[in-house]
Amino acid sequence: MGYARYEIHRNGEKIEAGYDVETSCEEDGCEEGIDRGLAHLCGETPGGDEHGCGGYYCGSHLYLSGAEQVGDLCGSCIATYKRDADR
Repeated sequence: MGYARYEIHRNGEKIEAGYDVETSCEEDGCEEGIDRGLAHLCGETPGGDEHGCGGYYCGSHLYLSGAEQVGDLCGSCIATYKRDADR
């Protein structure tokens, strides 16, 4: 199976994902063109996981978590991750 196009379940709906699926950044008000590939994914798992929401964001709205097993995170998820790590 390739990662150009595939379907995932996110927030109760089925969506198409993959680096061949064009979309725009999911940050409110951002219209930056991206794809739904792993490079733009919040978290490590398409559809969401323990740390990431599974959304797709441009480079301006995706932040390095600093932990390989966590992946890059959107603004909301990185804030939660850092808050939980400080406890």
